[in-house]
Amino acid sequence: MQIMWREGKPTRESMASRRLLLSYFSVLFVVLFFFPVLTSAARCHPEDKAALLDIKKAMGDPYIIISWDPKVDCCSWLALKCDPKTNRVYDLDISGDNVSGTISPSVSKLKSLTQLTMRKLTGLTGPIPTAICDMTTLTFLWLDWNELSGTIPACLSKLRSLTYINLSFNQLTGEIPASLALLEKLDAIFLDHNRLTGRIPESFGHFRGSTPYLRLSHNNLIGEIPPSLGAMNFVNIDLSRNMLEGDASFLFGSTKPTQVLDISRNHNLSFDLSTVSFSKTLITLNIHHNKIYGAIPKSILKISNLQQLNVSYNRLCGKIPQGANLKRFDEYSFWHNKCLCGPPLTPSCS
Repeated sequence: MQIMWREGKPTRESMASRRLLLSYFSVLFVVLFFFPVLTSAARCHPEDKAALLDIKKAMGDPYIIISWDPKVDCCSWLALKCDPKTNRVYDLDISGDNVSGTISPSVSKLKSLTQLTMRKLTGLTGPIPTAICDMTTLTFLWLDWNELSGTIPACLSKLRSLTYINLSFNQLTGEIPASLALLEKLDAIFLDHNRLTGRIPESFGHFRGSTPYLRLSHNNLIGEIPPSLGAMNFVNIDLSRNMLEGDASFLFGSTKPTQVLDISRNHNLSFDLSTVSFSKTLITLNIHHNKIYGAIPKSILKISNLQQLNVSYNRLCGKIPQGANLKRFDEYSFWHNKCLCGPPLTPSCS
């Protein structure tokens, strides 16, 4: 485009040409600037977008996902990740906010989702939707620190790719589904701090895959611990603060890889501690507030990395074994037993 000039001031023709040139570049700038946004809007899969907007609505449009604008590519929204090749949502993490609503069953329409995290959401109520059981690609389910109620869906056992289940710190009720033991890839199952009732499933002594971390504490579980659990090599097992009774000695063993063993505050667990052998890998051992009797085995001195120990409020007797690894624990770890003695308690047994 050629602009005409005369000496001195520009001509009328040159002024018109300049305006036309400016208009041309303005249009070009708008197209270049907004083209990525306009084209990216088509990337978002319509089923994913519809499902995400349903989830947002069911939660009461919380602030944490206020950026979910239907006019913008959903793969650019906060709290989620899209696969760069398929543009399908594979990771959804809505955490740490005040909401007012429930988990929408539409979450199951996210057909490529592998990780679902909804945690620390004050005001997230209602049940865990059974529609989640249709999410066969799911490997990671993290729903702790909410206000969810109702029972744990037994159909979660259909999600054979699950490696992690965390439903802790909710208001879940009912019994623990025995079918969860069918999950062959499960590495951890945390159901603590709920209102679960009934017995620990006998099937939890027959996990099909590797032995998962198991946390069932702070519930209302009753009855005896299934002896089948003694066949499992739990690295981390916490059954504390329930109403369990009877023998738990089979949870111990010198050849087990146990690092954390907590059966405290069940009040009615009763067995002879002197008959058990301790894993050398123990880091935490809590058995306080039960009816455990006998003496503390000298094999406890072979545990080199013991960081937490509490055997108080039981019916133990005899001398406390003396060794470097026990000197770090004060009288509160041993007191209120029938007749334990020796440092850090009184010198002689009565």
